[in-house]
Amino acid sequence: MRNEIYGHFHPDERQFVDKAWEWVSHAGDYHEVKLTEFLDPRQGYILQTLVNRHPDVTIRWEGGSESAERKRALVAPDYRDLSEEDMELKVLGISSGEQKFLTLEHGDYMGAILGLGVKRGKIGDIHVLEDGCHVVVASDIADYLSMNLTGVHRVNVSTEVLPLSELRSSGVKLETMDITVASLRLDGIAADVTRLSRSKILVPIKAGRVRVNWKVEEDPSCALKDGDMVSIQGFGRFKVLEIGGLTKKDRYRVRLGKFV
Repeated sequence: MRNEIYGHFHPDERQFVDKAWEWVSHAGDYHEVKLTEFLDPRQGYILQTLVNRHPDVTIRWEGGSESAERKRALVAPDYRDLSEEDMELKVLGISSGEQKFLTLEHGDYMGAILGLGVKRGKIGDIHVLEDGCHVVVASDIADYLSMNLTGVHRVNVSTEVLPLSELRSSGVKLETMDITVASLRLDGIAADVTRLSRSKILVPIKAGRVRVNWKVEEDPSCALKDGDMVSIQGFGRFKVLEIGGLTKKDRYRVRLGKFV
């Protein structure tokens, strides 16, 4: 059974597959309930796939908003009603009176929070607002963050812990760019986005630091398509918005959106 499951996922994902299957099998066979940390969409896909394979297990997802990318899951026996269960989420509100505060970006907040020694799995989506920032966090670290997060990228900040009902979500901000490429290969498009040479972009790809749709992709020749989400550790993320027609020189017109 385990080997059959492995066949559907990347070898690098086996550790998470093992963990997820344990949650599912314990819920179905031993009537245990598991509240996970925040999972990214790829981990969510894996867990949901495994739940679908077990007829006696149900699952609930919550990330604070309908469009949440990172969510916690509650895995339980199928006879449990999970609609009223506490998903143990809080909102960390961050504000400041300094003018530079308004220029802070998603990565600045993430870096400051992780710099406090907090695990990534404790942090959900970060919503950068016009007048502040709302971060969805696990309830058990909300007070710790509120007491210890006093600065973000050399800007003094103040914080407050809010209920999930007071979350203000922000829309995704993309900086669009139009390029022409000889092919739709991952390495070629990623090189243009990061402004690295083709040889240099191979380093993070071969090292497993590039994900396509949240799945590790080590093949530089992987062809990208409309809607693909690409993340490169250390260089951020971009989305393939549109693959257009060919130029007179038979190059592909591609519109991309870089997350800012």
